[in-house]
Formats: sequence, C-alpha cells, structure tokens
Amino acid sequence: MHLIRIGGTALNQTPLDWDGNRDRIVTAIDAARRAGVSILCLPELCISGYGCEDAFQSPGVQRTAWEVLEEIEPGTRGLAVAVGLPVRFESGVYDAVAFLIDGRLAGLVCKQHLAGEGIHYEPRWFRPWPAGRQAELAAGGRTVPIGDLRFDCGGVRVGFEICEDAWVAGRPAAVLAARGVDVILNPSASHFAFGKDEIRRRFVLEGARACGAAYVYANLLGNEAGRAIYDGGVFAAVPTGMAAAGRRFSFRDAVAASCDVDLDALRLAQARLAHDPARALPDGRVAVGFTPAAVAAGAAVPPQGRDAWESGGHVKEEEFARAVALGLFDYLRKSRARGFVVSASGGADSSAVACLVALAIRLAGRELPAADVATRLGIPAGEGSATLGAIVHSVLCCVYQSTANSGPVTRAAARGLAAALGAEFHEFDVDPLVRGYTEIVAHAVGRPLTWQHDDVALQNIQARARAPGVWMLANIRGALLVSTSNRSEAAVGYATMDGDTAGGLAPIAGIDKAYLRRWLMWLEREGPEGLGPIPALAAVTAQAPTAELRPGAAGQTDEGDLMPYDVLDRIERLAIRDKELPLAAWRRLVADFPRHDPRQLAVWTERFYVLWSRNQWKRERYAPSFHVDDENLDPKTWCRFPILSGGFTRELAALRAAM
Repeated sequence: MHLIRIGGTALNQTPLDWDGNRDRIVTAIDAARRAGVSILCLPELCISGYGCEDAFQSPGVQRTAWEVLEEIEPGTRGLAVAVGLPVRFESGVYDAVAFLIDGRLAGLVCKQHLAGEGIHYEPRWFRPWPAGRQAELAAGGRTVPIGDLRFDCGGVRVGFEICEDAWVAGRPAAVLAARGVDVILNPSASHFAFGKDEIRRRFVLEGARACGAAYVYANLLGNEAGRAIYDGGVFAAVPTGMAAAGRRFSFRDAVAASCDVDLDALRLAQARLAHDPARALPDGRVAVGFTPAAVAAGAAVPPQGRDAWESGGHVKEEEFARAVALGLFDYLRKSRARGFVVSASGGADSSAVACLVALAIRLAGRELPAADVATRLGIPAGEGSATLGAIVHSVLCCVYQSTANSGPVTRAAARGLAAALGAEFHEFDVDPLVRGYTEIVAHAVGRPLTWQHDDVALQNIQARARAPGVWMLANIRGALLVSTSNRSEAAVGYATMDGDTAGGLAPIAGIDKAYLRRWLMWLEREGPEGLGPIPALAAVTAQAPTAELRPGAAGQTDEGDLMPYDVLDRIERLAIRDKELPLAAWRRLVADFPRHDPRQLAVWTERFYVLWSRNQWKRERYAPSFHVDDENLDPKTWCRFPILSGGFTRELAALRAAM
C-alpha cells in the first residue's frame, strides 16, 4: 500500500480582484499543506477570475495574471498545485492551468474544448488547444512547457481535464488513461443550474473508473461576477467510487475536500484496463524532481462532507433557496452596497425576494459568527450588528406603496411578513402622485382618462409612480433597489417598464411563477434545513396572484389577464427551449392539458407568441438576473431574439386555420 493525499478547494473569487484572489489562493494552499495534501486542485481561471469577459483580451490583464502567478509560486513548496489563469501564446489567448510543483512552475496545460453555448462565451476570448500538441512558452525570463501535457512527479503521473473537457464526448481522459496517468485534476468554473451537480458527480466517477485513476474536481464558489452563481463542489473519486465531497453553497471563501489514494490499487486497476497504446502518442511527459509525500495508513483526513439536505426530498427547493441567497449575499458585499430595498406588494414575487434576502443572512450565520457576517457586508461596528436579526434589519428594507386600488389583504401580508423576517418596514401612499400624473395627462389630451378607454395607461402609471420613492430611499441608504419581476412575466412582457421592473438587480427573473408559488408554500411549511419555515407566508400563498392595479370590483388576477401559469410556462418551454412554432406547440398542449378546451388553448397559444415577440425590448432592459436554470430567457446569458420581428404572423395564421 502506497498512500498519498490529494484534494481540491473551491474558491470564491472576483474578476480582476488580483490581490484578493491571490490571497485566497495562498490561504487555500497553506490550509492544504496543514491538512497533509500533496497534490491540490484549485478552480479554473482562479487567478484572474472566470468572469473577466472581454478583459481577457487585454495584454495588461494577461501580464498581471502572470505576475500574480509568480507571487503565488514560492508558496507551493512541498506541494503540487494546479491554479488557473489566461495565458497568451503565439497569436492566441488560452485558458490555462499552471502546475506549480515544490515552489516552481513545471508547465502549463491548456483547455482543449471551449464552452460556447448558453451562458458561455469562451470562444470569443480563448482558442482551443489542439490535442497532442506540446510547445514551449517564453515568459518572465524563462521557458516552460505548454500544451497537452502530463507530469511525472517522482513516479506519480498527473494529467488534466479542464472543465468543459470533461463534458464532451471525446474527453481527454481517454488519452490520459492510455498514458497511464494516476491522478486527473479538473479545475472548473461550472455555474449552478438545477440538477447539474448530479451530472458533475457522474462524469467524475466515470473518469476515475474508466481511467483507473484518482480524479479531483474543484469548482468556483459564490456569485463571482454578477449573474452566474457557482455552487462550489469538490469531488475526489477513485475507481471504486467517490472518496470525498465538499459541501455546496458555502458562505466561506473556500471549501476543501481531500482523500488518501493507494497508488498500488490504482496501478492494479490500470493493469486491468484495455487501452490502445497508439492513443497515448505524443506523450507530452514532463518529469519533475518532486515526489508527493507518503501518508501513513490510518492517518486522519480532515472532517468534510455534504449537508443532509442533498439527499432529502426537496433538493430543488433547497438549491433555489441557497443559490439565490448566496448570490444576493455576494452581490451585496462585492458591489459594496449597504443593503436591499424591496417594493413589497404583499404578493408572491416581492415576498419571495424579501425572504431570500433574509435567508442570505440566516444561512451565512449558520457558517460564520454574526460579527463576521456584518464585517463581510461592510456594516460598521456599533450599527446594530451584534446579532443576525439586527443584521437583517440593517440590510433589508421593505416598502408597501398603496394606491386607491390596494386592498387590506396585501397590506397586511406585506407588513406581517416584514415583521416576521425582522426587516425595516415603511408604507408610502402614492395615490396623490397617481392622481397628479393622471390630471396632467388628461389636461394635455383634452379629456378625462377612463378605465374603458385607458386601461393599460391607468394601470401602468400606478406601477411607475411607485418607482421614484423607493429609488430615492435606496439612494439615501446606499442600497440596491431589487426588481421583483419573474420569468413568466418576462416571457410575455407582463410588467411595467420603469415600474415593477425598476431596480438594479432582478434575482428571481430566471424562475417561473408556477414554481415560485410552490417554493413559497414549501418555505411557509418546511423551509431550508437548519432554518425551518416562515409561517407568515400563509397570508401570501393564500392569495391568487394579482397586480392589484384595477379597481377592486374588476377582480383582477394575473392568470385572468394572461392564462393559467402552468399553461404559460409549458408554452414558453415549447416555444423557446424546443423552438416549436405555434401550431406544433398547440398540438402538444392539447395532449398535455385535456382539462382545457382546445380552442381556449389556441387562444392562449396565440397570446403567448404575440406577446413574446412584441416584448423582447423589455427583456433587453431587465436588470441583471441570476442564472438558476439552463433554459432561462435572459438575452445576455441564454436566449437571444430580435427586438423587431414579423411576430409569427404566418405561423399564427396556420394555427387559426387548423381550428
């Protein structure tokens, strides 16, 4: 038995935060050394940050990344550490991993497969490295190997897959197996999406099994650059199964996991595999005079593990709560804002946002002392930051803004929830503003405005009259105004621009209303593990969603204005995800919703396609949203559509003809 200890660390980095990123990397290396780790994997592009976007093309950024690499290099004595950065070579820029071994740079491995779909845009900045190519890079007064390399560390052979490399059919692991690699490191920047963690787990396990190797995967953590949330995640697997896994959605700067691997057992597993030796050429071997320290059998591995909710019955609900809460927490501290202001209507959307802000503080407090939470959020000592409840009150401000059409149910729901969360609460009467604007415009057009002739305008002015006051309050507090629009509204433009869309961040714009309502019911009755439910939400979940912009006698509801939310969300998936035209989408709806009349389904189908094509300009203007679903509608991260189009005129005619 020949044991060595390998591990990975997920890091919460920030694009172009050179000193902060360096310090977190150095701290992670020091922690790994204390834990007895000999081979450490850190995330992809963790020196520069993954979300630098077009800044990757800047020669200055590339030079600074190299300077920071050289600052990190001496601190790796006694370890082998993989750390990511952008590297210019010849005429291109590459997504590279520097392998620092015992205090010196041994070589650079470059990513072979770039992610260019959905939220990803890597081919805009980087070039894919050709499989099998090795070269030399002259930089910093020295020459180092670069390319498709493997490293021989005193007989321990180490190879790499970099994030997307492991997601493709022809993954480099097959060649690494033929080269007899013992340890595969995967530095990654894999954004959170529902159900994605299980896919990562499978490719890590398959990589270890198929290659007869130990496999270490290390991801980014937190809200790195604004939209994408990284759930973290560290995996260490051997051919017989998963050996270690780090927790996700941590509010700490780093999360580590490690395990001991038996090189003799790996060699036995490799000997039983059948590989074509030709696939191993060219070899790309870099010999290094460093041997990972042997670990005594039975030596303690640092405590680690995942939370119990990961194997529970409400994984999606927990993931949504924890992902958005972490996204909000990091957005707040990295933007250096001093809290959130929420225009609290007493309805589902604003209530969900307020709850998520409070959950962010409560979940952070599960891992960090209250004083540390306050410090990370920039709350000065002496401003009531001694307890988590005081921090919530300092950070979260809810404002109910009433008009003549506001009812007592929503007012009570907003006030009751704010009290239950511990938020600061205000009520603004904006009806005088609404009347004032209405009178000004009525005078300009020479007639009174009526609900019969001016329905949309009279609704919209109420929503828009609410924006200036909360914006002003946010400015005074140095806080972020949060937009409460959801994905279903974005799909059909059921939102007032510069009204309920006002804000600098739209945290729930990536989640559909039908799911959001189910999540609120779960939060009311069960809630996240370790925190429990929020019973005050009962006053919210009992209501039918309504904009509450028409007189009460009109009985306005969102679904009455549009269609049932489950139907709307199904049409959206068919139209946008599956690219179905109206007639084909309608036929699927008829099969999926037998309780609805086919002619009514046709009316709803036409309504969706008309409103979708008419309102792309609104989606282009939404505040930045969090990416929690790999099929969202954000034109900046997933779904691009022309602002001006033919509006499906021909296609909708075909639908009507089929009726």
